[in-house]
Amino acid sequence: MSFTTDVKKELTGINPERKCCELAEITGFLRLAGSITFGFGGMGIKVSTDNPAVARLFVTLMKNYFTAKSELNISENPGPAKTKLYELTITPDMNAEAILRETGMLGIKEGSNYLTDGIDPSVIRKRCCKKAALRGLFLAAGSVSDPAKSYHLEISCSREDTASSIRKLVNSFGLNTRITERRGKHVVYLKDAEQIGDFLNIIGATGQYLKFQDVRLTKELKNNANRAFNCDMANSDRAMGAAQKQIEAIKFIDENRGLDTLPDRLLETARMRLDYPELSLAELAELFDPLIKKSGLNHRFEKIMAIAENIKNGQN
Repeated sequence: MSFTTDVKKELTGINPERKCCELAEITGFLRLAGSITFGFGGMGIKVSTDNPAVARLFVTLMKNYFTAKSELNISENPGPAKTKLYELTITPDMNAEAILRETGMLGIKEGSNYLTDGIDPSVIRKRCCKKAALRGLFLAAGSVSDPAKSYHLEISCSREDTASSIRKLVNSFGLNTRITERRGKHVVYLKDAEQIGDFLNIIGATGQYLKFQDVRLTKELKNNANRAFNCDMANSDRAMGAAQKQIEAIKFIDENRGLDTLPDRLLETARMRLDYPELSLAELAELFDPLIKKSGLNHRFEKIMAIAENIKNGQN
């Protein structure tokens, strides 16, 4: 199963404790998974999902809150995956219009009905209801990538105004979502790993949140270890490169003038480097008696390099 499937499976096991939260979750789900139908008997509602657990949850929520029975039809999903599509229908005689009004999907102005966008503010006044609405939205049209592969969470919808409303709702919890357009859909998304984890925790996917955090922290530890190793290797390469240049300068002096021409301290330093070509500057400094600081040893090598350069340029 995908990580999205695991998250939704956990969410379908949550039973809202309050009626207001039941309504909020239904509202979020209907906004993105529902559509309004029109017939001779009046308005109806059709809900589509490819997740059987989500379909069962919606049937339960509608029954608990509205005492409405949903007709369930299972068909073949027209998409390339050939999965099952679960369609739930609420007909006019099941009070579909009243449901649309209470969830804020259907408004009335100057005696005429109109279709609304976004989430009705009156449904999400409380913080608990905001969480429930987000849960419904994610169950309807949300996805999250496997944290072992990448960090991406999104909720897609067909209308820009609805996307803006969802973004505002998510950001009310201190998150920072963005909106993009993809294949005619408006997508509200998060790419920051910490914020994705926070979102999962907010909507109640506690088990998957802990799994997400475990994978994220393991990846970060591994990445930090790799960065430290690469840094050590780079430092080692630089140290070896510097040591090689020092050895070349020492040999050049020896071949063209003789090491015995060097002052005692520089002669000692040159012979020490030839004896221990693999040591770093700090490691080499520890071998001197009396001890010499790394900066002092570096200063000696600078003098040796300068002497070699002067010989090359024909200077005394």
